[in-house]
Amino acid sequence: MPNILRIGSYYVYFWMNENAEPIHVHVNKGHPSENSTKIWLTKSGGCILANNNSKIPQSKLNKLLEVIADNHFLICRKWHDIFGEAKFYC
Repeated sequence: MPNILRIGSYYVYFWMNENAEPIHVHVNKGHPSENSTKIWLTKSGGCILANNNSKIPQSKLNKLLEVIADNHFLICRKWHDIFGEAKFYC
């Protein structure tokens, strides 16, 4: 799993077998996990919470969403480098 960002104790990463899905990241505290929070990126440069499976508290989740949106270009570039074509959720 390529690690994209580290935000405090949270890891932002891709699962390697999800390149057929629209561009998104997984977030989890401490280390990657199957019960991670999933966040879709949008064409407009934002992001949308798909699920909060890792149960990140709302105040921390809001900050994580902000940082992920701020790094939209970096995430998209890394997605393209790893998976090729990037589709967006919306």
